[in-house]
Amino acid sequence: MSQPLRLDSVIGFGGGVDDGLIVHHQTNTIIYPLGSTIVVRDVTDLKKQEFLHGHSDKVQCLAVSKSGRYLASGQITYMGFTADIIVWDFHERKMIHRLSLHKVKVQALSFSCDEKYLASLGGADDNSLVIWDVEAGEPICGSPTHSDHTLTVKFFNTTPFKLITGGKNNLNVWDFDLRNLKIRESGVQLGQYQRIIQCIAVDDFDEYAYCGTSSGDLLQCSLPQKLFKNSGPAKFMVSQGIRTCALTPTGDIMIGGGDGSLYLLKKPELLEDKRSSKLKVIASANINGSVSSLAFAGVGDGYYTFLAGTGMCEMYVLTYYLHDGQLSQELIQSCHPYKINDVVFPAEYSAVFATCSMNDIRVWHRDQCRELLRIKVPNVECNCVAFSADGKSIISGWSDGKIRAFGPQTGKLLYTIPDAHPQGVTAITGTSDSTRVISGGGEGMVRIWLIGKVSQSMVASMKEHKSAVNCIAMRSNDEECASASSDGSCIIWDLKRFKRNTAMFASTFFKAIAYDQHESQLVTTGTDRKITYWDAYDGQAIRVIDGSLTDAMNTLDISPEGNVLVSGGSDKLVKIWGYDEGLCYYDGRGHSGAVTKVKIAPDKSNIISVGSEGAIFIWDYKDPPLFEEN
Repeated sequence: MSQPLRLDSVIGFGGGVDDGLIVHHQTNTIIYPLGSTIVVRDVTDLKKQEFLHGHSDKVQCLAVSKSGRYLASGQITYMGFTADIIVWDFHERKMIHRLSLHKVKVQALSFSCDEKYLASLGGADDNSLVIWDVEAGEPICGSPTHSDHTLTVKFFNTTPFKLITGGKNNLNVWDFDLRNLKIRESGVQLGQYQRIIQCIAVDDFDEYAYCGTSSGDLLQCSLPQKLFKNSGPAKFMVSQGIRTCALTPTGDIMIGGGDGSLYLLKKPELLEDKRSSKLKVIASANINGSVSSLAFAGVGDGYYTFLAGTGMCEMYVLTYYLHDGQLSQELIQSCHPYKINDVVFPAEYSAVFATCSMNDIRVWHRDQCRELLRIKVPNVECNCVAFSADGKSIISGWSDGKIRAFGPQTGKLLYTIPDAHPQGVTAITGTSDSTRVISGGGEGMVRIWLIGKVSQSMVASMKEHKSAVNCIAMRSNDEECASASSDGSCIIWDLKRFKRNTAMFASTFFKAIAYDQHESQLVTTGTDRKITYWDAYDGQAIRVIDGSLTDAMNTLDISPEGNVLVSGGSDKLVKIWGYDEGLCYYDGRGHSGAVTKVKIAPDKSNIISVGSEGAIFIWDYKDPPLFEEN
């Protein structure tokens, strides 16, 4: 029976979750989702992280109670299944209740001001509002919300028996009748306004609700009168709609737009004719990506701060200075917003590693969990990346068929090999003397390139694979390499004669291949869910073990001493195997998507895994336990 693998830290942020970034003021921590994991991070130290595991799929919404005692999280699941809500005791970091009633998706959550009740909103396939008893973990009552989709819910701040919901052409105030176990809705009169309400902020005294719309305007509505009062900012100022809004300590309203714009709107004032003033912009800023979360962070001497999260999985600190009315922003955390395709360490160096994804390559500091370098190539996907053996270049393969090399410190483009592969470069590696690059393509060719100081030329092109080359493993003497392909074959190539030495075949799409420590064996894995050991001389299968019982295996790596094999697959697990025994000793759970690559740090301190959800997980490395002989 395998033991759980300890998660050391993660790099990533679920920026696609609306209002998913929360500041817990009582403990000075930040809470945010990352796939199926909830990350609790110290405000000042990125490395101080804790993790809450319990969801089976992506977390879609979060809410914290007023005192900070409770945390609630809701997830998405498959069509026809119920989506779970988990109520956590935040201080003890443990699960209290698992609530299952909504279908497919939990859209939004909100705690009542006295923390006794939790309101949950189902997604488009459910569209119901449910009130839960937090202490008992049981539903009290519920109701369908509206014929159109409802997107957000908020309890009032002074009473636990009123709440407000908003969505497509609907904005309703609900009365919670505890005695009769019912909730009753009353529509807010918006006049001629037809809007999709995407976010709601309720002021401290429940006088007004501020509703952000997909049209880009903020509606101020009187809650006692259930009546529209005001709107702003100017028309078309927020071009892609208001995705999130929050109230400031001074009563002003901060809004975040789908276009990355941030506006601070002045609190409306009552004029002499008893009308309120318009919602005017007093400060603005712009950040990268759709603004999905705004969380008040604190007040200083003459300023206050917010945290902002974006759909590009970046986190910013926003500072508003009261004396000059300036709104500044600072990037404090970033990660890939798309599937990560590869991860690699420089030779014999563990302090940094590189990852690649859509549009970019990023270099990370492992211990500080921060981005050191970002290399952007717009509108193309980087499929594979490798450091040259001398550490002077980052070699990469791209979906446009080009091989690009960059400086590892500056990110400067060193050279480009155009038309390297007609169907994209899908695998890449270099020789130990850094003079040649071996690449594989989507069309099945394996090519060798001579890298000179001023020019790059093709030495040989070897075509035997009939489908994409997914991985290339180099032998230490640079005289042989092995390629794994989706055509069900792995070929060992002689790099002097540029001919095939031998080949291995199986009924699978081979995804990964690696030499063992002594280079007498090769290990492969693929869609047949097997990990197979092969004789590197004659290509015969030596041993076959089950890597997964349910899903395809995508990646593997072998430790420098050769006693440990690490694998990852579409079952979202990272597994540590004893190489000689073929037994799984540890498994790591945390990814909410397929694990695309795993890599053991050269100093064996950590294992890095990357996934289709865009997350980077850093695990504590563990050797298999030693067995005493009887």
